[in-house]
Amino acid sequence: MSGHGPMGRGPVVAPGQKSMNFGPSLRRLLRSLAPERARLVAVVVLGTASVTLSVLGPKILGDATNIVFNGVVGRTLPAGLTKEQAVEGLRAAGQGRVADMVSGMDVVPGQGIDFSALRTTVLVVLAVYVLAALFLWLQGRILAGVVQRTGFRMREDVQAKIDRLALAHLDGQPRGDVLSRVTNDIDNVTQSMQQTLSQLVTSLLTVLGVLVMMFVLSWQLALIALVTVPVSAALTMVIAKRAQPHFVQQWASTGKMGGHVEEAFTGHDLVTAFNAQDSFSRTFEAENDQLYRASFRAQFISGTIMPVMSFVSNLNYVLVAVVGGLRVASGALTLGEVQAFIQYSRQFSQPLAQLASMANLVQSGVASAERIFELLDAPEEIPDPVPGARPAEVRGRVEFTGVSFRYDPEVPLIDDLDLVAEPGQTVAIVGPTGAGKTTLVNLIMRFYEIDSGRITLDGVDTSGMTRQDLRDRIGMVLQDTWLFQGTIAENIAFGRTDATEDEVHAAARATSVDRFVSSLPDGYGTVIDEEGGGVSEGEKQLITIARAFLADPQILILDEATSSVDTRTEVLVQQAMAQLRRGRTSFVIAHRLSTIRDADLILVMEHGRIVEQGTHTELLAAGGAYEQLYDAQFAAPAVEQA
Repeated sequence: MSGHGPMGRGPVVAPGQKSMNFGPSLRRLLRSLAPERARLVAVVVLGTASVTLSVLGPKILGDATNIVFNGVVGRTLPAGLTKEQAVEGLRAAGQGRVADMVSGMDVVPGQGIDFSALRTTVLVVLAVYVLAALFLWLQGRILAGVVQRTGFRMREDVQAKIDRLALAHLDGQPRGDVLSRVTNDIDNVTQSMQQTLSQLVTSLLTVLGVLVMMFVLSWQLALIALVTVPVSAALTMVIAKRAQPHFVQQWASTGKMGGHVEEAFTGHDLVTAFNAQDSFSRTFEAENDQLYRASFRAQFISGTIMPVMSFVSNLNYVLVAVVGGLRVASGALTLGEVQAFIQYSRQFSQPLAQLASMANLVQSGVASAERIFELLDAPEEIPDPVPGARPAEVRGRVEFTGVSFRYDPEVPLIDDLDLVAEPGQTVAIVGPTGAGKTTLVNLIMRFYEIDSGRITLDGVDTSGMTRQDLRDRIGMVLQDTWLFQGTIAENIAFGRTDATEDEVHAAARATSVDRFVSSLPDGYGTVIDEEGGGVSEGEKQLITIARAFLADPQILILDEATSSVDTRTEVLVQQAMAQLRRGRTSFVIAHRLSTIRDADLILVMEHGRIVEQGTHTELLAAGGAYEQLYDAQFAAPAVEQA
């Protein structure tokens, strides 16, 4: 991407690539959820209710297991005895281990399974899990709205920021990279939040609830289960730290490749004409390979978290099962309690594993968020004064007084420029490429701020006016046509959305647009799209001229406005322009000197300075820089043909 913006040469600035600052970026991303506080509280409440019920489930299922096991064991014991008598009998028979186990159970010798109690317990478990699922569904529904509204606000903030960005900054950024930040990165942030916030709330609450229940059942087994937590946390931190730089590189490469693809698509005709497909393909392959490598490393490294967590979880399961079995045999715990504890240990490991697996999603989301924040923190235009000054009467007198400006502080461009354009004058600006012609009109429009001096409109310093007030008085037609996807009538009325149909048609007739529109099947309803809609480049330029005509500005800027118009159409456009310029101050940038012979004042610029000024006849008679430009266009070809 060159440093040429929509209005000409600007500074060439390489897109900044700063290292990931994970903590501050994550906190800033969480602060973006502040408008959703009430709904987030509802998410936490629903999550708490769901987790509480889910955590109670294994305990109630353990009770069901105890009912079954107690019934099986009770039927093996002689009826009519108390539990204590049965235990003593077992010890007398030399079955001390069995006696220890029975002593810790709630059995009635000779009585089988209590199916009534079992049925009630199973129904309670079913109700608990149904309610838990319902609360979880409500939580997910609310959270989806929270995340999507956050993404909506983020897109609005980015769009508003782009409107406030200094043109110097925007000119220096690859368009594809900016587009990637607005689309891919915001989508990645919302997807990451959607997938992590619900799991984060649920997992944290599950860990806390399960931990409480584990200590209630057996503090010894709970301590065994907790031994694996610091091991898991340490391994997760090591892996996440190694993966993070690759996530940053992944999204930076995505933006870079997007910029290359955007250039290839928009310049497809030129790429084909110069047989540069192979060169673009090689560059694309290199950037695609870079993106592949960064993505592979990021996903592979972060993907090792789950296998590691699974191994630690299985190790924890073995320890709990062995120690729990020994405690059942000793009568310290019931079988149902151990079964519940094993379920809890699984529930305890699962959210920890989920939290660990979220590391790659969080890292990817925060990496994208930082790219969005870089755009939101980019330098903006100087704020407009409040209230802005306004000329008492807009006549169109523009004056430059000692104006100096440089894109690059080290490279001189315009120094101490003085210029006066009287109301109604047509001022033509000519000169070689890089002389500062387009820069001059950039400064009038305040696309860039001058370094020193002042520019006044009817005696009022333009820096004291709001940009909207200033630009409302200026109409512009650029060399590169810009039309949005819409009808011809809508494109003409772009600068005046309140224009009537008759006013649109009048502007079209004045600029010769009506001449070709009347031949189109849909007339003014013809839709302009990427394919052109049956409208040539020259005809598109005429539409932009009609747009400026309809806006009815006091000051007119024409930047090579007839460059893409054929010779016959140029004559018609020149006639329309003569009508359009009547009573208005006009600045015409032209390389084709034949188009500005009737200008009231011609400025010849070289290296940011006005080296000559006068009418066409006066400048030819002076025999200076203008004559050299004129001869280069007209005299030289005639000599060569002779």
